[in-house]
Amino acid sequence: MSDVKNLECQRNCRLAAIAIGLLAFVAMWLAAGYGFFASLVVGLILFSMFAFILPRVICGQEPEEIAVAPAFPVEAPSAEPEPAPAPTPAAAVSTPEPAPKPAPKPAQAARPAAAAASSGPELLGKPRGGVADDLKKIKGVGPKFETVLNKAGVWHFDQIASWSEADIAHVDELLEGFKGRIARDGWVEQARLLAAGGSTEFSDRVAKGDVYGGKA
Repeated sequence: MSDVKNLECQRNCRLAAIAIGLLAFVAMWLAAGYGFFASLVVGLILFSMFAFILPRVICGQEPEEIAVAPAFPVEAPSAEPEPAPAPTPAAAVSTPEPAPKPAPKPAQAARPAAAAASSGPELLGKPRGGVADDLKKIKGVGPKFETVLNKAGVWHFDQIASWSEADIAHVDELLEGFKGRIARDGWVEQARLLAAGGSTEFSDRVAKGDVYGGKA
C-alpha cells in the first residue's frame, strides 16, 4: 500500500473510531440513562480501542506516532559516584557519661508493730477468769449468735466495744446469712455501754428473763 493510501486509510480508521466513541457516549447517556461522565469515559475507551485496532487490521500498518518533546530538559545522571564520607576517628567519638545515681533516701523511722499492721479483733481461747459476759444482753445477738461468737473467741462486752470497721467486717464473715447485722443492730454501741457497767432497756429485759425465757 502506498504512503498516500496508507495515510488516507489511517484517517478513515480514526474517523470510524471517533464515530464509534460518540455513538457509545450518546447511547449510554441518552438511551441507557447513565451519567454524563460515566458515558464519556466509556466513549473515550471505545475510541482509544478502535483507534488502536482498526489501522492495524484494515491498513496493515501502525498509525503515525507523534513525537512529544518533554516539557523540561532531562539531565543525564552523573557517572561519577559521590565520595564516601570520611570515617570518624575513634578518639573523636564521645562516650556518654553514666547518669548519676540517685541520692539514697533517708531511712524512715520504724513504725510500731501495732501501727504497721492491723492485729484484728481481740479473740480469746476462753473467758477471762472463767466467767463470760452474757452477750445476749446485746440486742440482735441471741443464743445462736452468742454460741458463734464464743466459738470465735469473743466472750466479753469490752471485746465487742473495741471493734473497728475492719474488725466488724472480719466478724461479719462468721455470721453466714446475717451479714450487716452488727452495724444494723448497733452491737458496738451497746457493748460500750454494757462494758462500762451501764444497761439498756433490752439488757434489763434479758436480765429479768422477759426475752429468752430465763434469767441470765
